[in-house]
Amino acid sequence: MKRLILVGGPMGVGKTTACQLLKKSLPRCAFLDGDWCWDMHPLIVTDETCAMVMDNIAHLLSGFLACSELQYIIFCWVMHEKAILDSLLSRLPLDGCAVTSISLIAPPNVLSARLQRDVDAGLRTPDVIARSLVYLPRYDALDTVKLDTGAMDAQQTAREIARLAGLVLDSE
Repeated sequence: MKRLILVGGPMGVGKTTACQLLKKSLPRCAFLDGDWCWDMHPLIVTDETCAMVMDNIAHLLSGFLACSELQYIIFCWVMHEKAILDSLLSRLPLDGCAVTSISLIAPPNVLSARLQRDVDAGLRTPDVIARSLVYLPRYDALDTVKLDTGAMDAQQTAREIARLAGLVLDSE
């Protein structure tokens, strides 16, 4: 049986790093970060670009799901609204696939501190902190498993995602 693991959460909560580690711990695994489908300069957010990004994500995930060589597919993205999850899942060929949806969260002060470190290092723009804090409470309304990463490092987060998805990692 294929496994699709959806990992959402606000910016700075550790999605990409944890999912990269998880990918390396699972056999026959593909990973897609939704941000890669938004990688444009300047960033243009319109109805047209939003539709294009969703189409691209659905196309890539569908390809991974159809590939007989892959057993695990990990996808991470902000996914702060039910409509985003519902739209994405409705586009995917999920027959014979187990889906686990997890939202990573962290206390606001921890999230702010993590993002400030990225801002100080020049990895993010200062506006990311306010945007991420606005998204944080939206995850409470989603029908996802919540994982507080506030006191976890990336490796602990990856192991906990695996546990919540019912997986046994190669390294265990």
